[in-house]
Amino acid sequence: MKPASFAYHRAASVGEALELLAREGEDAKVIAGGQSLVPLMAFRLARPSALIDINRIAELRYVRRDGDALRIGALATHRDIETNAEPGVLEGYSILPRAARFIGHYPIRTRGTFGGSIAHADPTSEWCMLARLLDAEIVVTGAQGSRTVASSDFFRGVFTTALGVDEVVTEVMFPAPAPRSSIREFARRQGDFAIVAVATALEMEDGRVRSARIALAGVSDAPVRATEAEAMLAGATPDEGVFEEAGRAAASDLRPPSDIHGSSDYRKELAAALVRRALDDAVRADG
Repeated sequence: MKPASFAYHRAASVGEALELLAREGEDAKVIAGGQSLVPLMAFRLARPSALIDINRIAELRYVRRDGDALRIGALATHRDIETNAEPGVLEGYSILPRAARFIGHYPIRTRGTFGGSIAHADPTSEWCMLARLLDAEIVVTGAQGSRTVASSDFFRGVFTTALGVDEVVTEVMFPAPAPRSSIREFARRQGDFAIVAVATALEMEDGRVRSARIALAGVSDAPVRATEAEAMLAGATPDEGVFEEAGRAAASDLRPPSDIHGSSDYRKELAAALVRRALDDAVRADG
């Protein structure tokens, strides 16, 4: 199929993009890399009245350090993060380039954008899951200015966020490094969407877990944190038995969807196994 007809505009600045959004109305869509929106349009699952192309707003394409925090502009591509070798920028954030390698195939990673993935809010998205894991803050900009939304409040459901129809994502900020972190996922083929994905981050002290964070994707209509499992790990000595128990706890309250790729029970079993393995990876990580 071919997309339904639409108007096309190319914005040269964030201000111009916002003006175009206001003029074109709520049926207009912002497009950057287009790796999610264009396929939906091709199948007529999305029928925007207008596209506002922000791909050439150079000020939104960056990956930079700000003290402990990491700031990623909305137009940074997946490949920008995967290949970033600037000294110190990704120190403590090595989970990000590792996660980028799970995203689609090379052409997708060179065109798809970080902010586009966050705004699209696919429940299997690696970036959305890591935003929840690392307590990211999403900066959104509208006609009234910019505001910052905690990741815990930003993702509201399948392809649904706190983003207003007249706003665009301009930056995602990760507040603190997570050197002991890991990502695991299971997909049928390399480059496919994950059936279940898990990311973990541990803080260790004197051989014990000081604190733990566990995020999962593909198990709900938005990325989730396994708070019960996180709490039970605090103060524990990391070993196979503890991680096995944490995996079971993380999966116990899940109600994953069933589809052609797997039943709800299958996804729960996957989640438990991946949590255990990701926790074991995180203990050994140092990046």
